[in-house]
Amino acid sequence: MRKLVIATKNEKKKKELIKLLKGLNIKILNLSDLKMHLPHVVEDGRTFRQNAVKKALTFSRYIKELILADDSGLVVEALDGKPGVRSSRFAHTKAKDEENNAKLLKLMKDVPLKKRGATFVSVVAIAKEGNLIGTRRGECKGTIGFEPEGKNGFGYDPLFIPKGKSRTFAQFSSSFKNRISHRAKAVKKAKSIIKKCL
Repeated sequence: MRKLVIATKNEKKKKELIKLLKGLNIKILNLSDLKMHLPHVVEDGRTFRQNAVKKALTFSRYIKELILADDSGLVVEALDGKPGVRSSRFAHTKAKDEENNAKLLKLMKDVPLKKRGATFVSVVAIAKEGNLIGTRRGECKGTIGFEPEGKNGFGYDPLFIPKGKSRTFAQFSSSFKNRISHRAKAVKKAKSIIKKCL
């Protein structure tokens, strides 16, 4: 069976991506599964695409299997696009989800509901043997809540209310989130690339 390596050690992201890639006749691994020494990739790109491509290309030079790298984050209108590409390290370099959420809420404490618009963005890059095969982007628009709600998901899910809904991502089941999320949209588009490589 062909293999696909997800360029992450984040177990929650791995689980989500495995569900999103369901239906493909491949074995899905992540970096932790490989038990090999790999370089640390500094995500210093100015865009989600630059970071996703950098991760995919870097790991594809060390790993023979097809590589899928995702870079995603939250773009908040009232904060001029922040946290953006620094979403996972918004509070500090090794910030936990709760710390990032707390910083976001603190910065937005005086922002009224009508100005709390935000977009979750995900870019997926596919690479093999040092060559970029393609990228796909997905977005999910919504608003930032006034306090964390829900226990599901990860990252900013407890604060993000998708457009047209009254609950946060963290209050929905993973199966529902995986139908409308930014990452779901990007991965759905990327499936056609993966199938061509199998």
